[in-house]
Amino acid sequence: MRLLPASVWTFSAALVAGFLLAGSSATFADQSDGLRQDATETVVVHAPAYNSEYKLGAGDKVRVTVYNEDDLSGEFQVDGSGYVRLPLIGQIRAAGHSAYQLEGDVEAALDDGYVKNPRVNVEVTTYRPFYIIGQVNRPGQYPYVSNMSALDAIGLAGGFTDRAVESTVYIRHEGETKEHDVPPDETIKIRPGDVVRVDQTVFWSVAGVIAPVLSPVASLAYIAK
Repeated sequence: MRLLPASVWTFSAALVAGFLLAGSSATFADQSDGLRQDATETVVVHAPAYNSEYKLGAGDKVRVTVYNEDDLSGEFQVDGSGYVRLPLIGQIRAAGHSAYQLEGDVEAALDDGYVKNPRVNVEVTTYRPFYIIGQVNRPGQYPYVSNMSALDAIGLAGGFTDRAVESTVYIRHEGETKEHDVPPDETIKIRPGDVVRVDQTVFWSVAGVIAPVLSPVASLAYIAK
C-alpha cells in the first residue's frame, strides 16, 4: 500500500479542522441567537405587560411627582371610592384610569390656576391585593407582588389541601363575572384584584353531599344495636 505524502495529510487535517471549526461556530451562533430570542421572549412574557395600560383601583398606591414642586409630590392611596386626595387640588378620580391618564388629569387640575406648565409623573408603588379561596391551607387576601404566577399564589396561601384538585385553578379577574380555568403553573400570571379559587375533588364533593344523608341512618343503626 502506498502512503500519501505528508503535505496531503496536512492539508486534509487542516480541511477537516476547518469544517469542524465552522460547524462549531455555526452551532454557537445558532445557540447565541436562540438565547437572544429567548431573552426577548422572557421580557415580553414575564414582565407585567399590562402595566402601561393597568387600570387603577381601590387599594392601589401611587407616587405622584410634580417636578420642582416637592410639597405637591408624595405617595397616595386610591380610596374605596376610587379617588386620591392630593395637596392643593384635593380629590381626583383615579379608579379606572391608567397612571398615564392620571398624570394628564393632575396636570390639568394644577394648570387651572395653581402651577404654571406643571409636569407630572405617576407610578404605581403598591398594587391592590388579590384573593385566594377554596382548597388551600390559608385562604384569604394577600398583597400582590409584581410578576406573580398562579403557582406563587398557591404557595403563598400554604399550598393545596388534601382535598384539592391540583391540576386546575379558577381565576376571575376584577371587573369580570366569568372564571377562567387554567393550570396552576409559572406561565399563568395573577393580576391585582384577582380572585383565585381552588376546587375540591369529586370524591370530596360527593362525600359532602352524602354525609348529611348517611348520618341519621348511621345513628339509627347504632340505636338499633
